[in-house]
Amino acid sequence: MNWKGIIGYSSLKKRFLVLTGVCLSSVTLFPAYSQSIASSGKTKTVLIYEQSNLPLETRLADLLGRMTLEEKVRQLDFYSGTDSLLDRGSKNSLPSKQSPFSTAKADALFGSLGAGAIHDLDPTPEQYNTIQRWVIEHNRLHIPALFIEEGLHGFDTGTVFPAPLNLASTWDPSVAEKTGSAIAAEARATGVGMILAPVLDLARDPRWGRIEEDFGEDPYLTGQMGLAYVRGAQGESLNTDHNVVAEPKHFAAHGSPEGGTNTSPVHIGERELRSVMLKSFEPAFRQGHAMATMAAYHEIDGIPVTADPYLLKTILRQEWGFQGMVLSDLGAIRRLYQLHQVASSPKAASCLAIKSGVDMQFYDFDHDVFQKALIDCVHEGSLPQADVDRAASAVLRLKFTLGLFDRPYVDPTLNAKAYRSKPHLDVSLQSARESLVLLKNENGLLPFSKSIQRIAVIGPNADVARYGDYEEEANGLHISILQGVKAEAPHAQVEFDSGKDIAAAVAKAKSADVVILGLGEWRGISGEAFDRTSLDLPGEQEKLLEAITATNKPVVLVLENGRPLTIGWAKAHVGAIVEAWYPGEFGGQAIAETLFGDNNPAGRLTITFPKTVGQIPDYYNTDPSRAYDSDLTRRKVYVDNDSQPLFPFGYGLSYTTFHYCDLQVTPPAAKSNEDVSVTFTVTNTGTKAGDEVSQVYLREQFSSVETPVRSLKAFTRMPLQPQESRTVTLKIPRSELAVWNADEKWAVEGGKYTVWVGGSSEADLAKEFDLQP
Repeated sequence: MNWKGIIGYSSLKKRFLVLTGVCLSSVTLFPAYSQSIASSGKTKTVLIYEQSNLPLETRLADLLGRMTLEEKVRQLDFYSGTDSLLDRGSKNSLPSKQSPFSTAKADALFGSLGAGAIHDLDPTPEQYNTIQRWVIEHNRLHIPALFIEEGLHGFDTGTVFPAPLNLASTWDPSVAEKTGSAIAAEARATGVGMILAPVLDLARDPRWGRIEEDFGEDPYLTGQMGLAYVRGAQGESLNTDHNVVAEPKHFAAHGSPEGGTNTSPVHIGERELRSVMLKSFEPAFRQGHAMATMAAYHEIDGIPVTADPYLLKTILRQEWGFQGMVLSDLGAIRRLYQLHQVASSPKAASCLAIKSGVDMQFYDFDHDVFQKALIDCVHEGSLPQADVDRAASAVLRLKFTLGLFDRPYVDPTLNAKAYRSKPHLDVSLQSARESLVLLKNENGLLPFSKSIQRIAVIGPNADVARYGDYEEEANGLHISILQGVKAEAPHAQVEFDSGKDIAAAVAKAKSADVVILGLGEWRGISGEAFDRTSLDLPGEQEKLLEAITATNKPVVLVLENGRPLTIGWAKAHVGAIVEAWYPGEFGGQAIAETLFGDNNPAGRLTITFPKTVGQIPDYYNTDPSRAYDSDLTRRKVYVDNDSQPLFPFGYGLSYTTFHYCDLQVTPPAAKSNEDVSVTFTVTNTGTKAGDEVSQVYLREQFSSVETPVRSLKAFTRMPLQPQESRTVTLKIPRSELAVWNADEKWAVEGGKYTVWVGGSSEADLAKEFDLQP
């Protein structure tokens, strides 16, 4: 027999030993560290893990020690909640989310071992309580299930928030925090304890369909917006009725797939992984203490993420101190066997994933196949018991942290207060307003006068609300551009045409004073698994655009889309262009307010717009040898085009203008950990009040490894009245100057640096400074 301490908690390991590796049903032998409570003349023993006044880790160790191997493995499995509901009937055997609970199906599904987590239900509070009660009452240790659902930019039929790409375009972390908080509150009120958000992949290839889910191409901006979202969702404590576990995904580097196709290989080395891709995740884990993550589908340099202990154990857990749960993406473990072929069977794939640092499968394999595989591998010695204990501990830690062992049920009345509450709707509208990016405004075409008599609203996106993926367009208020314009200009004659008949649309345009053209994409050509080889306007939209523009009427192009589009012709010929992305249920209102001047646009691009697909990759923070020819003064060109972007990262216009001056940089003293201070003055030089997004970029002029031509290191969004000046100081942490050097270590090497400040990544107000290492 092999006697050893079950887990390294010094306060406990002196008190008990655990028997492992003996038989399937072996359990830890515990002394009676429990309380006896007298009730109605009877004495009830309250076990350590049931005592809410004890430290979490003490309770966790006690529970883990009482569990059989089968019970531990059950915690690593993911169940579809609809599988416990009654069928709808013979014509359609699948249950609906409104179907009643079936005790017979629950017994067949969960049995007496409970469930690790439940998904794909978006339960009502009553539904959650019914299923949770059944799970708790039918497993030996009364372990609750963790309900997990989507929460990318809204929960179920609740408030529909703008897409993450919109959220990032606000450059306002406070809105990201409020969004995360609102989604969490609506989810938790139904019993859901964890949401599959935010997405912190870097949007490095706009052909990829999931660009809309990201915060953009920059690691610093993505890191700050992700941190804010996590803080909003998780709050100060998860043991509340309004906070949930956030799950930054897809860990890691999922946004740079080969060919721009979803789940394809990622070809980067460790320096780029650490210096760029992981930088977008690190703040969420190290500062925001995110309690979960999703291991991605793809492989990095030939090693699938779900089989990469260096990424999931060494970096995530050991270096970053992560104590939460790693959930595999749906199908990611199966791919180890079927696609990557680094495992020879479902059993081998399942055990390899858990051994590598995954804690829960996303029902890749049938439950009996997955669970039996892990049990067999433990007994065969190919999967250490310690890895099963680590994984089970991660899942159970979340349940303790959420308070599910002490308050497993929800008060149904909370849902009515949280669901689509006015504060949540207000956040959605604020985010939509702040996210709109004015790309062009020739001769001050915008804002329109409200005295305009005849307006033509034309296009396939003009009379629908485009939400993007992971939201149903039937949800929310779905205010379209047409509805917004009618509300904003109630005295105007507003004509609509979908543009399917181009000649009819042209006729309506000719009779109007101005034309608002709603073009772009929609769910089905943008979103998960909807990758494109072309970034042109889809279908006949380019023809419609050119025909409407040929009328010589003032034309405003409003884009609702999930990725940058190659709109070079529009930039050259259309009077004004507004990028709205997928602006949520209030999108049409925010767009109309912007067109008529009630909202001064201040959104800024978080992803570069290329002129052609042939320029991809075209992110701004490339290395000098990609951007320049022989030195840093001459940009590379193609035979048939230059290499300049159509619109650069950080770009966006306003109805006013801004001026920067008086840039000062104060470096820290030698060998200190102080920040670099960057001080400058920004002035609203126009006649309208507006927000400016001030951006600070940095480059180390000479270093031991090549570094980007410039990198975003700080930013702030601030309101300024006409002619108002403000002196601003932003800090660059010393750690942001570190490079992953040739010795594979982080080092601040010192030397000469350049700082740029302005309103985009092409800011030209610069200052050099020297830093002593």
